[in-house]
Amino acid sequence: MTSPEIKFSSDKTTLTCSLSGSWTTQELARVIPQTANKSETACKEQIFDLKTVEIMDTAGALYFLQYQDKAEANGHKTLLKNVPKHVRQILDTVQEHRIKECPPENAPKGMKKLLTDTGESFYTIMAQGYELISFLGLVLNAFGKQLVNPKRIRWTPLVAQMEQIGIHALPIVGLISFLIGVVLAFQGAGQLERFGAQIFTINLVAVGVLREMGILLTAIIVAGRSGSAFTAQLGTMKVNEEIDAMRTIGLDPIDVLVLPRIFGLILVLPLLTFYADIMGLLGGAAMTMITLDLSLFQYIRYLQDAASLGDFFVGMIKAPIFAFIIALIGCHEGLQVSRSAESVGRQTTRSVVEAIFFVIVLDALLSILFSVMGI
Repeated sequence: MTSPEIKFSSDKTTLTCSLSGSWTTQELARVIPQTANKSETACKEQIFDLKTVEIMDTAGALYFLQYQDKAEANGHKTLLKNVPKHVRQILDTVQEHRIKECPPENAPKGMKKLLTDTGESFYTIMAQGYELISFLGLVLNAFGKQLVNPKRIRWTPLVAQMEQIGIHALPIVGLISFLIGVVLAFQGAGQLERFGAQIFTINLVAVGVLREMGILLTAIIVAGRSGSAFTAQLGTMKVNEEIDAMRTIGLDPIDVLVLPRIFGLILVLPLLTFYADIMGLLGGAAMTMITLDLSLFQYIRYLQDAASLGDFFVGMIKAPIFAFIIALIGCHEGLQVSRSAESVGRQTTRSVVEAIFFVIVLDALLSILFSVMGI
């Protein structure tokens, strides 16, 4: 096996490149210095003579084809001659399967690039939306089958998911909600003091926590904690081909993996929201007792006048809706994972971002709707 070599000979219009030796992965390092800047020659035509090439593997073929592309991108006409049969076969195979890079000068620029990028982004968003709606249809179809035949419901995974989503999330949800109540009371008391209306701090805390902050913060925490876990778990199972194995033995992944997570989150999030409301009100009570010099019983009495059951139910109505959205997106992104560890991380990040985005958008829409309805 001889070392690869390129001999160049030129006249006024043509540059002839005679290739010889072994064009393999181990020998490419010797070829690269020989071809440096040769594609930028002033000749209008380049002829590649491959008669004396002994052997060429896929790496050598790919490097040669890329060198040929670079010559053509510089405006040169290229021609191959005396190509041995075994070299022609490897060149044709690599040419068929490789991804050919577009010349930089053909890339859109300026306003054309802006419009192209906008169109591609819009198409991607629409495609993702279509996939999510299709997945929703599969979930509803599986749910209908379980309603018709309750024996299909898998109670053990459902209870296990409720434990993971609910009980294990109590410390972080409680701490965040308590601190939010403290912050609302402290900031509200400072602002209302200017108008001599510090007592209305209790109204601010009660309405803010019960209608908005309790459910919104709980949903965001659950989206970052449980939604990402759904994506990572299902994504890892797909990478390990466990989901394919389930389909092979006749199990529906929607029944076995998706529905227990969706129902578990729908059942648990209202309870977490109630817990977050209590902790938020306790945080507000702690700060109010300090800033307004009230007792706990006085705080509770003022709280009864400040908030109603309607405020409480407004927050609770949002909980199952947010839970369904978070679980649906988390499971959908998990099943979209390709067979690589990098894809698991990418889809997990996307699931958290999409879930939080939809939660905030839905919260804003529901708040406007309740306001229009006078609730």
